[in-house]
Amino acid sequence: MTRRKKPKKITADNYLKYYYDIPYEGTTSQGKPLKKLKDITCPYRGIKIISQEATKNFEKELENVQTAFEAVNLLSKYKKHLLKTERELLAIFQDFVQLNPDDNLQNCLQMIKNNCLTKLKLEEFKVLDDVDILLHKLSAQTALKLRAKTTKCRQIILSDFSRDTFKRKIFLNSLEEIVPNNNEKEIFAQIKNKALFLPTSESSKNAFVVKYSKRNQTEITRRLFIASTGSIEHIIPYSEGGANSMGNFLLTCASGNRYRENMNLVNYIKRFPKIPQYCQKYIDDIIEVIHSGGLKGNETYPYRIKERLAEESQGKIMISISKYKYSKDEAAEASYNHENRYKDYKKLY
Repeated sequence: MTRRKKPKKITADNYLKYYYDIPYEGTTSQGKPLKKLKDITCPYRGIKIISQEATKNFEKELENVQTAFEAVNLLSKYKKHLLKTERELLAIFQDFVQLNPDDNLQNCLQMIKNNCLTKLKLEEFKVLDDVDILLHKLSAQTALKLRAKTTKCRQIILSDFSRDTFKRKIFLNSLEEIVPNNNEKEIFAQIKNKALFLPTSESSKNAFVVKYSKRNQTEITRRLFIASTGSIEHIIPYSEGGANSMGNFLLTCASGNRYRENMNLVNYIKRFPKIPQYCQKYIDDIIEVIHSGGLKGNETYPYRIKERLAEESQGKIMISISKYKYSKDEAAEASYNHENRYKDYKKLY
């Protein structure tokens, strides 16, 4: 597989595309008003999202980082924004630099890789065991096909050959090769949802260590930071027909966006039960921005997002916008007036 060509210059627009494999940004400009915001709560993870401005400053400082001590100092500035896995890694690095300040973060990960690899395999087996528990609810023919998939995965996990490294995505894709009977579709959907719990570098400290022990210090430092940067997320996934419009967009942290992929929002809430609570904080932050004069022309956004989240989550996300100063009609009028003023301005210039 050819490596993606790195940009000559890192910008806020290409940051996620090149360094975190977030293809969901697309080429649409509709989400730009959201990406410019600061101090917004991630509706998926509950952290305060790192702004575009902070991202630019981080990259400038990262250019001058040479030692593990300097890398840890830089990351510590953003500690309050970091997610659980990233905070755990930062704590490990902080201990490491106490004795090895002039070393580098890659050496730290390589020192603990073998122990983490053993723990990671046990995490993977636990999920495969949960999948196999549901086998008895399938027909013998379908169960045997699924057993073949999980058995192959176990063999790969136990193998010591690096070329046989277990890939979560490969297993998830292999489940698509199985066509269950009509009366098995519901239970097979449950099985696929169980499989989504396989550890990734976003959800597991051990998976992170194994993956990034092969990367240099700059990549490791950037990866810990970038998980909390802003990303435009489609509430209804683009691949499922979701529109490239503000009414279908959330500003989420990159990790929350990437981990969801095309997962049904109902299933995503099962994985992260606090999402409804975090969505309320997100809308409260958005309302505060609008009340302060931001998001001009998007005064209807809270109403549109409230409806879209309720619909896509099957009623599991029911946010309140009682703090909003605009009624539905007033929001529509404010948005309309701003749009017309902008058109008049363009005619003049």
